[in-house]
Amino acid sequence: MSEARRLADLTWPDIAATASASVLVVPVGSTEQHGPHLPFTVDTDIAVALAERLARARAWVVVAPPVHYGSSGEHAGFPGTLSIGQEATELLLTELVRSADHFAAVVLISGHGGNAAPVRRAVSRLRWEGRTVHFWEPSGDPADSHAGRTETAAMLALRPDAVHRDRAVGGDQRPLPDLLPRLRRVGVRAVSPNGVLGNPVGARAADGRRQLEAWTADLITASAAWAPNSPAEAGGADPSCEAG
Repeated sequence: MSEARRLADLTWPDIAATASASVLVVPVGSTEQHGPHLPFTVDTDIAVALAERLARARAWVVVAPPVHYGSSGEHAGFPGTLSIGQEATELLLTELVRSADHFAAVVLISGHGGNAAPVRRAVSRLRWEGRTVHFWEPSGDPADSHAGRTETAAMLALRPDAVHRDRAVGGDQRPLPDLLPRLRRVGVRAVSPNGVLGNPVGARAADGRRQLEAWTADLITASAAWAPNSPAEAGGADPSCEAG
């Protein structure tokens, strides 16, 4: 695998000659509580890790600096959560992609499920405008949807010093579809006082590495349709939008 190309490390002359044959990948995360044991940046950290792994596998990828804020209003009951809401998230991503017309295409990799609706609306509008844009998000267990075993294991693999193992305790473990109506009405804190939806107890770094490898494999497979001059560049159906 090659080294990841990061926009943060380049100058405009560095990218000028290759932008039209490159795909810009934007990690889209959030700044929101992840239980008493994980940092606010979990969703961003995972999105960045996956984007960089994709860039190492696909030489035509350039990784943009991440979007650190998203739609996290359901976590507003926890101090430190910073949310810009659905409307602002949609507008931010719409304008960001519009500004990236020098690239052959843009891929939005979201690490936060709460961003899905505004991201999809932005993608729909951008495609209507004739731009080539794709959306991918990692899949997960609906009974382990937030700060549970999966995310804890992934963070143990990515940033072990940021994980407070001694604070890891289970939260509400019902499947997310069963919780969504109440979550949207009263927020996460009313459903799970510690902010966890799942059970992080017993999470291991080895499991996190395997999960990251599985997500990466799915992402690389989906990316075959995003290569410059591929059939998907015509702006047709994008099955990767249903990845998570």
